[in-house]
Amino acid sequence: MGVTALLGGRFDPPHNGHVALARAAQERFEPERFVVLVAARPGHKEAVLDPEKRLRLARAAFPGLEVELDEHPRTVDLLEEQRYREPLFVIGADQFAGFRSWKEPERVLELARLGVGTRPGYPREPLESVLASLGHGDRVSFFEIEPLAISSSAVRARAAAGDSIDLLVPPAVAEIVRKEGLYRR
Repeated sequence: MGVTALLGGRFDPPHNGHVALARAAQERFEPERFVVLVAARPGHKEAVLDPEKRLRLARAAFPGLEVELDEHPRTVDLLEEQRYREPLFVIGADQFAGFRSWKEPERVLELARLGVGTRPGYPREPLESVLASLGHGDRVSFFEIEPLAISSSAVRARAAAGDSIDLLVPPAVAEIVRKEGLYRR
């Protein structure tokens, strides 16, 4: 039975860092399926664009991968449904640093393994501290990703100012943002 990799987020908008994380996870874990989950109502931060626009942007950013709208406000709620065989939830190191604040983090690890993408130079101490505090730390795997200093908020700010976002997002995403005037003030 194959692993199902899950990459969740707001994707407001999806950027090259998200794509690099997905690509590195595919290379490291070779999942049978890879599903990108666009949070309809993110539990941790408000989204600027509505779920349907973010879903369309994610489909443009991740051609060839399954992209679905996730109606669950928290990861544990999604995993409780057990819709995915052998789930591996893929996150970045910054998300893992805050993993203890997630809703039921120990339950998340009972239901899924975690694949944590780390960038060269990212401090290991916060990650080791979180790992040591978990009862299921053996269900966490680290892998290296290409260091790209990009954030969705920076992409939104550039788009709002009318500046080019071509080097920060996949070409298809840049085209949609430009054509539809997304994130413009």
